[in-house]
Formats: sequence, structure tokens, C-alpha cells
Amino acid sequence: MKYDFDQPVNRENTLSLKWDVKPGVLPMWVADMDFRCAPAIEKAIRERTDNGVFGYTVIGDEWYDAYISWWKRRHGFEIKKDWLMFVTGVVPAISSAVRKFTTPNENVVIQTPVYNIFFNSIINNGARVLENPLKFDGEKYEMDFEDLEKKFSDPQTTLMILCNPHNPVGKIWNREELREVGRLAEKYNVTVISDEIHCDLCDPGFEYVPFASVDETCRSVSITCIAPTKAFNLAGIQTAAIYSANENLRHKINRAINTDEVAEPNVFAAIIPQAAFNQSEDWLDELRQYLFDNKQFVRQFIKENIPEIKVIDSNATYLLWLDCSAVCKDATVLKDYLAEKAGLLLSEGEEYGQCGKSFLRLNTATCRSRIEIGLNFLKKGIIQFRQEEMQ
Repeated sequence: MKYDFDQPVNRENTLSLKWDVKPGVLPMWVADMDFRCAPAIEKAIRERTDNGVFGYTVIGDEWYDAYISWWKRRHGFEIKKDWLMFVTGVVPAISSAVRKFTTPNENVVIQTPVYNIFFNSIINNGARVLENPLKFDGEKYEMDFEDLEKKFSDPQTTLMILCNPHNPVGKIWNREELREVGRLAEKYNVTVISDEIHCDLCDPGFEYVPFASVDETCRSVSITCIAPTKAFNLAGIQTAAIYSANENLRHKINRAINTDEVAEPNVFAAIIPQAAFNQSEDWLDELRQYLFDNKQFVRQFIKENIPEIKVIDSNATYLLWLDCSAVCKDATVLKDYLAEKAGLLLSEGEEYGQCGKSFLRLNTATCRSRIEIGLNFLKKGIIQFRQEEMQ
């Protein structure tokens, strides 16, 4: 490989959210990566800092061109320039959308288990969470369209936040599933906010479907949030985009992000998407293969060494959703035990909704040597936990 993802990077004492943990604990929780970003991105940052002046910044044509070219080349979908808006992040965009498209106590539908910050964006802005739990047969997750229609038909429901691909279960929604979401949203006058931040982290050979690419209905009912930050490990830069083909929705979300003052870039946010999308494609392709191999390594290790835990099959993100129900019905208890006794920090599934209570989420976006250490911590912790449970 051209890029060395096996080289450990020391992130301690860097004010890292992920690594700001007790000494001796290996963090495999927060969804950022332990890899250096692509060389072209580092170069762009260095060149910009060489100027030495960091004043107010605007978005140039190159920013628009980078997004448009990337989505057409990588995802087969043409985004028009006038659809696009800069925003500081996907979460600020979602929170602004909740404020703009709901009134107090109206419902926002989410498909649990799902990214925990969706709950915050809804509740903190005076709306109500209305869960449309995914159907789980013990092996895989599917959308429950009968329940979704029931939730959409409630006159108090005005908004849905769609996770595409889905975090934490790693599901890539297909065109038919997304088309049905769009059909129901149009039928019941529900606006869909599609969070597609994980879209560039599908396994090699797999491709996600942009919600707005499915048909005219999906385009007309939706606002999409996209960014280079997850795929290129740039979460701390705070740069993202929103697009919508619907002029009315576009006007409203534009007013929302400007009212909330999350529509202006810092100097790096304005230039980094170009370096990512235009100059770092080969880096991303190698990264995707490395992450896929990491996930396969985890699956095989757990199958051979901790068969009580089931790794849910998935084709997107670098996160793995672990069914721990054969070990402990309340995985929060297990998570705390692993952190305290085994030195491994994972995310408890209940953060993503009550239906995730017996699950843990594991982040595989680190060098292979750390993956192996973490898995041995997990094996040791599960053995000790079960022994203590039987005493």
C-alpha cells in the first residue's frame, strides 16, 4: 500500500475527546480515526498557515466544484451549484433544521438504534422524539414501513432524520427502501433530513445511494447533509455542506443556518474539502480497504475467541455493532466493567435508543496492532465478567 495505516499515532495530550480517558484505558468508542489525514490535506493546511493571516473567509467556486465533482464521480449523482450551502457541521445543520421545521412538541421521527446526538438535536430544540425502531431478526436490521407510516400519519409529525448509511448498525439502505421513505414522506407532508456523513466509508465493492438521487419525490421532500470530515478524519475542522433541490426547503434551511450563525467558514473549513475531494481519492480507497480488513479481523477474532458475542453484519462505516445479549442484557453494565477491569472503552448501545440496550459499539478505525490489543482486552474482560456473574 502507498499509505501506512499500520503506523500508530500518539494522540494522548492533544485535547482529543476520544483519548481523554483514564491512563491504561484503550478508547475504541468515539467515531473518529487514529490515522493521520491524507498528505494533500496536511499540505493544504501548511500552505494556508504559511500566509500567517487568518481573517474572515468566504466560500469560493472551488469549494462548490469539489463537492459537485466528487458526488458525480464517486456516487453518480449530480448536485447543482445553487442547491449547495456551507455549514459548520452536520449536527449544527440538523439542529437548525429541527428548530426551523418544527414547532414545540411536534414529532421528529428517527430509526433506532441510531446516532445518539439525534436525540439531543430533537429534545434540546423543543421537539419530541418519535422512534420508528428498525426490525431486528437476530441477524440483520430492516426498516419497519408499517410502523413508519403510522408515525408519519400522526398530524404532529413534521420531520424525519434519516441516517444513510446507518450508524451504528452499518446498514446501506437500498434504492427501494429509500423510495418508500420518500413516498410516505410526500404522502404525509413530512420533510426528510438525510444525514449522509458516513457515505464515503462503505466497504470496497459497495456503494451507498444518495437519498435525493432515488427519484423526484425523494428530491422534493428532502434536505441532505454531507461532509468530508468522517471519511477523511477531519471532525475537528468543522466543515460540511447541505443541499436541497427543493427551492422552498432550501430557502428555509438557508435562513435557519444563517440565523443560528453556523453558515460561515473558518479559513481551513473553506479549503480542506478541495484537498480531500480533488487530491485524496487514492488515500480514501486504501483507507477503505484497510478498514474492511480491520472489520474482518475483528469478526474472525470474536468468532474464534468470544463466540458469545455476535457481530452484526454490515457494509458501511468503521463501526461494528456487537450483540452482547448472550453475555449481559444491560450492556451499559458490561461497558462499565470492560472500562474498569479490562482497560477497554466502548460505547453502550442504550445511547442509541432503548432497543440497543444489549449492544456495544466498537470503533475499528485504528492501526491493526491496537485492534489486536483491544480484542484481547475484550476477551479477557468477557471471561472475567462471566466468571463473576456465575459466582
